[in-house]
Parts: sequence; C-alpha cells; structure tokens
Amino acid sequence: MTATLHTPSPTAPAHHERPFTRDPRRWDRERSRALRAGHVRDHTCSAACELVLVHECTPWGWLAWTVPGDGSLPEIPHRIAVLTPGATRTQRLALRWLTRRPAQRIAPDRIPGSLRFSTVAAAFVSLVAGLFAMSHAVPVDVALPAMLLAPLLAEHLPDRLDSRAREHVYIVEGDDACRYLQRLAALHTLLVQAAAGSDRYELRRSAEIGHNLLRDAASLLQAPVTRAVSDGLIARERLMLQLAHQVAQIIERTAHEAATVDEDQTRNLGRTPGLHSPSVPPSTPRPMTAPPLKGTVLMPKPESGQADHTPDVYLLFAHEPYYPGPGTQEINTTVVAADTLLHPRLLQPDGSRIHNLLTQGRQPGEIVPLATLTHELNGGADWPTVGDWESVTTDLLQLVRSGDCDALSLGLPEIARALVCTGPHSHVRAYDAAADDFVVYGSSERAAVLDEVGMFLTGIATEQPFWPGDSLLLPLVSRRA
Repeated sequence: MTATLHTPSPTAPAHHERPFTRDPRRWDRERSRALRAGHVRDHTCSAACELVLVHECTPWGWLAWTVPGDGSLPEIPHRIAVLTPGATRTQRLALRWLTRRPAQRIAPDRIPGSLRFSTVAAAFVSLVAGLFAMSHAVPVDVALPAMLLAPLLAEHLPDRLDSRAREHVYIVEGDDACRYLQRLAALHTLLVQAAAGSDRYELRRSAEIGHNLLRDAASLLQAPVTRAVSDGLIARERLMLQLAHQVAQIIERTAHEAATVDEDQTRNLGRTPGLHSPSVPPSTPRPMTAPPLKGTVLMPKPESGQADHTPDVYLLFAHEPYYPGPGTQEINTTVVAADTLLHPRLLQPDGSRIHNLLTQGRQPGEIVPLATLTHELNGGADWPTVGDWESVTTDLLQLVRSGDCDALSLGLPEIARALVCTGPHSHVRAYDAAADDFVVYGSSERAAVLDEVGMFLTGIATEQPFWPGDSLLLPLVSRRA
C-alpha cells in the first residue's frame, strides 16, 4: 500500500536543525570553549584531525555537533546517539559518560604511541605515594603492585567503561545517516514536548512509540549498507510523520474543546437566573457513559429494523510469525479490511459468512480481533455454522504476502499478542521474575493495545483507504437484528 507522507507543521523542522535551538547562548559558550580547547572544522581539516565536539543532550540521547571555523552554525550533526527506551538511571549515567570531554594525551618524541595525561599524573602520584609508604615500613611486594596498577587503570579503564556504555546506546555517524535521524529526532521532540505538557494517554503513548521508532531507525543505520534497509527506514519515517500529524490534531482538538468550555462557562456566568431561565448548575460530577471497547459487540438500536453492513471495519488476526526479508522484524499479527474477506481466492462462502458476521452492528473504523468473533460465537462452539476460520485466515495471510490486498503487518510483543488472541473479558497472567509474582492483564490493557494499533491504522487509512483486492464477491444479504 502506498501512502503520501504528511507534511509536518512549520514549527517541526525548527528542532535540531541547528544546535541548541531553545538556548542559543549555550552554543556561543560552547563555541568559545571549543576555539580555546582544540581543533575546529575548517579548510585545514584532514581525516586525522580530532575535531572538538559539542554534545547537546536530549531525553532520548544526544547530538554531537562540530564547530565550523568560519563562525557559522553547523547544519548536520557529526554524530547522533539514541538511548534504549525505558533506560535506568545507570544507563543514563553511562550515556553522560560518553559525552565527556576527550582525554588529553601526551605523545613523547622517542616513544611510539601516546599516553593520557591522567595516566602520567596517576603514575607520578602512585610513585610518590609508594615511596612514602615504603619509607613507613610498608612491604615492597604490597607497595610496588599498587604503584604499577594505578597508571594501568588510568590508561585502560576508560576504554572498558566506554565499551560497556555503548551497549545501551546506538551511535550513528555519517552525513546521510545523521541527516535522516535528524529529521526523525525533530519530529520526536514535538511528541515529547506535547506529552510533557499534558496528562493524556494518547500523547504520552505517542512519545513512547516515537522513541521506539527512533531507536529502531538507529539500529537499522548500524548496517554497513543502508540501501539494504531503506524500506524499513522509509516505513519508520512515515510512521513518525503520522504520529506527529495525529498529535497535532489531538492538540488542536483539545484546544478547541477547552475554548468551547470556557465560552460556555462565560455565557452561563453572565446570564441572570430567572423564573423561566435555567440556573447555573452546581459543580457536581455527572455520570458519564463510557464508549464501548474496540472489539466488543455493538448491539443495534431497537428502532433500526435492518442491520446493515458497517463500512470501514477491520479484522485483526494472529498467525505464525514470519520475516518479510533479511534483517527485518518478526510479523505475527495482521490487520486487513473486512471487504478482503470477499476475495475469491479465499475459501468461500466461508469468507463471505465471516464478513457478514464481522460487519454487523459495528462502528465505522472499528478493529475487531478474530478472538472477539470467537467470543460472540458462544466461545467458538458456533464457528461450524459460520465457516472454517483457520482456512480463511491462512488464505488471507497468503493474499497479504503476495501483495494482492492492503494490510497492516505488526510485530506485537508477547503480552499484547496474547491479549488480542483472547476474548474481550478474558485475562492473561504473566510471571514477573523481578517481583516474583504474577501480573494479570485484562480488558483495559487489551483495549490499550487495540488503541495503539488504531493509531497506526488511522494514520494510514486517512491518507489512502485500504485496498481490499480486486474482483470481490458481493456481500451476503444482511439479516434482521
């Protein structure tokens, strides 16, 4: 399925297009320090030049900028690092360790290689301390190893700590790779800022998904040949753009609702209560009717005599995991349009009967897991009266993999996949080794998984409707409710 990328808002590229966008004075200070401390990027640079890097730390990692010698601002980061989502305090400290200033080295004229200045200082201090200790009756076999160990640790321990710290971060270098990740970082910063100023679950979850997309993109860019992973990079940028577009819509809708509420309150407060005019209601909460969860049965209203087919309904079904190509992520769940069940290459009339069941009494845009249909069919006891769902889903997966219909292919985590494979009121128990106890996941977590899938699906379907395939059969005649 081809989709046109959303155009980000005019303020989106402002983030990370230049270093320290929100604090320009910080760049002036860092540039002045770089001019005093070491080599800046100018016409005298060579491949052996060790440029001074200015690190701009972010909640998801950091960007390392070089300092141009002509006084201009750099346009592309020299290096970008992305921290693992959900990092611990120790892992964040490891990230800070990687942003330290480079060690000063001393290169003697007659000795090959170089030594850290800290190594020379540690050797001098250990020598003085060792001689002092031996003069106070400390055995030589104790003082001498300590004198030798101190400079060795000062020379080699930082390299060991660097390698351990890099286990929790993906570092990307190169102009093309950094330019791509810079665009994603700008969009992700918008998501983080939107989530920081709101308590809405959708915004917080969008920021979490954006961090995962950023991490996945940085992981793909570790490949020696990025052309081999270009499809995955394009897909992640498209998803990031869709997230930014949806977040912008949520913020705009929230602002409009808040303005409407303020206007109504102002109008009510300015109205004088009379005999025939409504008084200002007390500020007591009124009971609210919660919207039905995705994947639940939606009963038609009594006055509707004909239960028509609901358009734009989607079927979600799990299947045996597969990998679309080398180096790609596992695909274990697929979402297709309900009309794909009318494809002639599926087992018929079983597919048409499942389509009839799937589109009765739903909401437009609803995602219905196959497990919800099983729940509606008396726990699966009535499946024989509808059709062979196993053969139909097998044919569906072959149709998707051959590219004869549009689909949303997902690699759901273990718990999320288990939740969509159970009924809307079932529970999934998982053992938590850290707490040495079982965690129970229920309908609210299942609805959250479907909401997350719906976010991706909405972004794709709003650009271009799902193509169910060609030469579809006519749907079965709707039965009365």
